[in-house]
Amino acid sequence: QVQLVESGGGLVQSGGSLRLSCAASGFTISRYYMAWHRKAPGKQREWVASTAPDGDTNYAEFVKGRFTSSRDSAKNTVYLQMNSLKPDDTAVYYCGNVGLHYWGQGTQVTVSS
Repeated sequence: QVQLVESGGGLVQSGGSLRLSCAASGFTISRYYMAWHRKAPGKQREWVASTAPDGDTNYAEFVKGRFTSSRDSAKNTVYLQMNSLKPDDTAVYYCGNVGLHYWGQGTQVTVSS
């Protein structure tokens, strides 16, 4: 059974950092494109980052240089390290298996000014 569970969200001040985790089960993360999306109130859901099976990662322009996606194959977990957070980064963050069209339940990130 495919499952993705995000954690690590919370409330942080502008300029702070958070690390989101996405624990996967039912499949091996290194065999699939994995992605992070986010959904802010009143805005459309948007792509944040994605990692190919070979480890190549791409980022949306608005997070380049601030966010880093990584994976731990031994733990079958994907991470999103978020630094220099801004109030505009406030959103629910979701991780997903692109190939299987499966997404986690999301974790709330709130950045106060």
